[in-house]
Amino acid sequence: MKPELYEVWGDTVDARHLVYAIVIGAIVSLSAFFTAQHFLLQWVDSAQMARAYAMLVGIVGCLVGGAISATLFKPKRHVVEHEADPAWRSQVLVDLQNEFGDLGRLADLPPETIKELKDMDLYDLFVEYEQGLESAAKAEPVSQTQPATGLVGNGGRS
Repeated sequence: MKPELYEVWGDTVDARHLVYAIVIGAIVSLSAFFTAQHFLLQWVDSAQMARAYAMLVGIVGCLVGGAISATLFKPKRHVVEHEADPAWRSQVLVDLQNEFGDLGRLADLPPETIKELKDMDLYDLFVEYEQGLESAAKAEPVSQTQPATGLVGNGGRS
């Protein structure tokens, strides 16, 4: 039987385990509250103060219930890493240049940005893209008599 998974506060949970965790939290926190209230009413002169302190103990009980639940019920996430299609990545760069204009050069970037690109395995993609642009520019020199193509009158945005 496949468990029903739901997203709660950005985490994936099994519905059955969520119900168990709520019951555990309720039992532990309410037990802590009522036990503390019983003893504190005998030790503290003011009944209001005894209830206030008992509520603090009940909050600690909530934390203990959460720790018990976290120990019993492990996360249900499955991290799947896959390499994006290189052709799709290249197309994204082309689309970015078409929409926003020149993307700049890698040589103009600070070393921290270069390191970050390498850490994310994007540096080689940008190197290949720059080399493709340079080879395309060498293959098709624009003559002075040809009108410039690809220029858009609205600042390069389509």
